[in-house]
Amino acid sequence: MDMGIEEQVLLLGIYKRKEGESINDVVMMLEETGMFTYKEGKKYLKSLKEDGYISDDRLTVTGTQKAKEVEEGFKLQ
Repeated sequence: MDMGIEEQVLLLGIYKRKEGESINDVVMMLEETGMFTYKEGKKYLKSLKEDGYISDDRLTVTGTQKAKEVEEGFKLQ
């Protein structure tokens, strides 16, 4: 699946979130940065869940692997 930059940033934000932060907290933080609106963030979150990257408010094994790939991609740019 080809992910947009917003989905990549959201996935990475979820991967890097601090102990005690919810996925919703990550969406709200990215909204504050102007990355996307809250409504758009929820849409991206739904997409990540449908693609199997998130389950039960946690990254799946696939989601963790993809987040690591995204992180490496950002480091190379």
